[in-house]
Amino acid sequence: MDQDWLITAAQTAALIPGLPAEQFIDRMQHGTMKTGLYAPRGTDPQGPHKRDELYVVWRGNGVFFRDGERKPFGPGDVIFVPAHMEHRFEEFSDDFATWVIFWGPEGGETN
Repeated sequence: MDQDWLITAAQTAALIPGLPAEQFIDRMQHGTMKTGLYAPRGTDPQGPHKRDELYVVWRGNGVFFRDGERKPFGPGDVIFVPAHMEHRFEEFSDDFATWVIFWGPEGGETN
């Protein structure tokens, strides 16, 4: 992974391979923090993760499902998901892309 202290959404989006390849690209890592851009197409196949996770929506809109609850989202919104919680993006627009930030220990932080 090309490590830099400043990454842009446009440069990162250009690196995401076309379908049917993986729609996530790692861009930055330091300690337990790992950041990438996620741009699923059609459906969001992800499941629960081992670490806490933060999404910062870059573009597009849709509905976010988290632990049985659904809420609409759009550009600039921030979404938190604790480790091991079921979640996914639903009904999202074709241009949808979000920054993903993982951090902390496996199992998530305790408070």
